[in-house]
Parts: sequence; C-alpha cells; structure tokens
Amino acid sequence: MAERTAQRVTSADVARVAGVSRATVSYVLNDTPGQTISPTTRTRVLDAAARLGYAPSAAARALRTGRSDVVLCLLPDWPIGPEVGSMLGNLSTALARHGFTFVVHPGNREDRPISEIWKAITPAAVIAFADFSPGEITAMRAAGVALVVALLGRGPQDRRELEMPQQLIGRRQAGHLIAAGHRKIGYAWPDDERVRIFAEPRLAGVRAECRESRVGGPASETVALDAEQATIAVRRWHAAGVTAVCAYNDEVALAVLAGVRLLGIDGPAVIGVDDIPAARLAVPALTTVTTDQAAVAAYLSATVVAAINEHPAPTLPAEALVHVIKRESA
Repeated sequence: MAERTAQRVTSADVARVAGVSRATVSYVLNDTPGQTISPTTRTRVLDAAARLGYAPSAAARALRTGRSDVVLCLLPDWPIGPEVGSMLGNLSTALARHGFTFVVHPGNREDRPISEIWKAITPAAVIAFADFSPGEITAMRAAGVALVVALLGRGPQDRRELEMPQQLIGRRQAGHLIAAGHRKIGYAWPDDERVRIFAEPRLAGVRAECRESRVGGPASETVALDAEQATIAVRRWHAAGVTAVCAYNDEVALAVLAGVRLLGIDGPAVIGVDDIPAARLAVPALTTVTTDQAAVAAYLSATVVAAINEHPAPTLPAEALVHVIKRESA
C-alpha cells in the first residue's frame, strides 16, 4: 500500500477545528486591526493553530502584504569571529520581534551570483558587509527590496552602517595608549587579507588619533598568528622605539604577546579588539576594546524596519557602542 503524502495544514483546517470562519482565522493570526473578535474566539483560534502545528505560508503572506518577511544577510568569504557571530545572533532575535525571518547566506560572489540568491528568496531587505555594484543595487530596488545596505565598504555607496564604529575602535585603542603616556604607537596588521574590510577603518581610526594627539605612528607591521613570525614585527617595533601596539584583534594581539615572550624583552604594551575568552587568560591579561553588539543589532533591526515601513532611519549611537576593557597588557 502506497504511503500517504503528508498534507500541509491550512487556515481552513484551523477554522474547522476552532469552529470559526477562515476570515476570522486570518484576522486573529495576522492581528488585523479594527476587528471586533472576542478574547474567547481569539484563544480558540490560537489554540487550534498551535494544536495543528499551523504555519502560514511565506509566499501567501508576501502576496497578501505586498512584501516578504525575510531579511537576507550575505556574508563574504572570511572567518566569522565572536563579535560578528554575536551581532548576527542578536540581529536575528531583534528582527524576529518585528516578525521578520533573518536568513544568513555564507560564501562569495564567485561561488554563486548574488542575484540568484536574492531572487530565490525575494527578501524585504538585503544586508552585506561588502559593497554592492550599482547594477546589483538597481536590480534589487526595482524588485521591491526596501533596504539594500553595505555594513562596511570602500565604494561610493552612501550607506555603510558599521564603518564609523570600526574607526572608533581604532581611536579608542590609540586614545587609551596615548592617555597612558605612550608617544610612539605601532599597529599589528592581520596577515589574512579577507578581513581588511575591518582592518582598514580600524587602522584609519588609529592614524587619526595619533595625528590629532601629535604622537608618532602608527608604525604598521603584518603579524601572523605564529609566535616565531611575530618576533620579526616585535624586533622592528623595539628598534624603532615603539612602546605600545594597537592590534587588529585579540588573536593578533596574543601573537604579539607571544613574540614578546620569545624575545624576552619588556614591552611593548598591547591592546586588542573583541574581548575573546582567551584575552582574560593571557599572560599578561589582554587589554582590549569591545563593541556592544546587542545595541548594534537593535540599531540595524530598527533601520530595516524603518526602511520597510518607509519611516526615517534611526541614528547610530556610535560613541556609546565602543568601550575599552583595561587589563595588565596596556
């Protein structure tokens, strides 16, 4: 005997179990304003939907409302650190509170054209870390995508939501070291070119702070995540009189500290970014800069919702997002 194919639960099934019309089911599940539905009826409908495991069709909802409830995030081909992971998790939660589904697609444009991805999903908004081409932006906007935004980027696009916090990270690093009395600053650049989209604005922030405070630097050296190789950069900084180093992130900072230990010299002071768990366990414990990723996610969520509802975009509270966590290394 052939197996029966499981049928999708529909609003008609919910209406039958609850003893109401399909219109009433629609009004309750969509929380339609202006309808006089008693609390008892509302409870019956919700209970019936939960009992049957009813899930409204995303396609039907898009047809009804004129838009999708999906927000698509395109990740480029680089490692996802704890800060980005935390932001993505918080953003998913924040968008869910507004009824949106957050979909993250890893990979790069060489693997699959982004047009194939967003056309398959028909999202309400598309977010990426890198810039879109003008053609990509035009195509998405023509298809009714309410928000197309690059969180970081180097092209002419106006919207780069996270560029300013990345620069602030560099400023906070250099500012902390300068306030501690250091007058010649180094910068530990990552050896992974995929993350330069984060490293460039951070280094720009360090440069700006050094320039405004009239201190030397930053003397930039590429630092691999290897203690032996890190000694090369540490020797150069030591010979140049650099007394403190801003590292791209905590992992690079830990490599610098490892190089210092191998050489057996005093200093330089080191400050990282991200406050990963290992930062607290380092010897010396690593001073670092952290970003309030929950606040970043709340801002990005509000930006998406405002764009979809054609409301003014919120202002990013950048100055309040970035903080120094002081420990023994600087």
